[in-house]
Amino acid sequence: MRIERNLGMDLVRATEAAALRSGRWMGRGDKIGADQAAVDAMRYALDSVPMNGVVVIGEGEKDEAPMLYIGERVGSGDGPEVDIAVDPVEGTTLLAEGMPGAIAVIAVAERGALHNWQGIAYMNKLAVGERAKGVIDINAPVAYNIRAVARTLSKQIEDVTVVVLDRPRHTQLIREIRETGARIKLILHGDVSAGIMTAIDSPPADILMGIGGAPEAVITAAALKCLNGEVQCKIWPRNDEERARMTELQLSEKQIYTVKDLVRGENVYLAATGITPGEFLRGTEYFGGGARTHSVVMRSRSGTVRYIDATHRWDKLMRISNMPYGD
Repeated sequence: MRIERNLGMDLVRATEAAALRSGRWMGRGDKIGADQAAVDAMRYALDSVPMNGVVVIGEGEKDEAPMLYIGERVGSGDGPEVDIAVDPVEGTTLLAEGMPGAIAVIAVAERGALHNWQGIAYMNKLAVGERAKGVIDINAPVAYNIRAVARTLSKQIEDVTVVVLDRPRHTQLIREIRETGARIKLILHGDVSAGIMTAIDSPPADILMGIGGAPEAVITAAALKCLNGEVQCKIWPRNDEERARMTELQLSEKQIYTVKDLVRGENVYLAATGITPGEFLRGTEYFGGGARTHSVVMRSRSGTVRYIDATHRWDKLMRISNMPYGD
């Protein structure tokens, strides 16, 4: 069945619910409690969405979380058959420690469209927005890609900003970026947001480089498909066990995965809501009796990107929902 309904407006209610419930855990130092609050709220909201969904990227496999596991069916059961990738809290540490950049995010595409990451948890990634699409090469040296993007964006190399996860594995990468003279934005967590940031209007960063989560690469690809950006990825095994797993699955470290490989569908939706304040989305703000959220909804077929500022009032919201949003 072709997806004709704009599911994005239904999906954003699920990311809003996750943000509203988990945002109260900001800075409390409890990653598990924050994640559980988001998972419970997101799953509850997804059950009312008119779709027959299967979670292909979820909490259960990689993070051993209790719900929204891979293979779980969500939605009302009516409507289109779809794949779902969820991250109820992208950046659980950011939320638990009260740091910027945590979001709730969902991507949806036709059944069979989203890449199965097959248990190899990490990928090397290179992502840019639409203006730099077609000039990057993940097999090329770091300096080549930075120069190519600078030239395409009509920037000096010193004006190009590269976003990189702050990890020991990126010591050499950071050194090579610095040698070019480009600016670096180091982030502690949240490479989905970082990848998307390269493709939005007035982007805070021009390039995403480095090794991050493989499931997150699929969600990033869904967003960049909507935004007409580009991502190139290669599987990055951490140890001999994962290399043996790759041999068993006939996977190659040399294979390059693009947006078309990671998200094969032609009607892709992405919804995200800010939990803690960030450069991509503002955080959830609470007031007496309610809260405000800042979200984005994207659809690849139409190319539409909607930013939604919403006000939620607990007394009215809980008349139509069993979710305990407020006292």
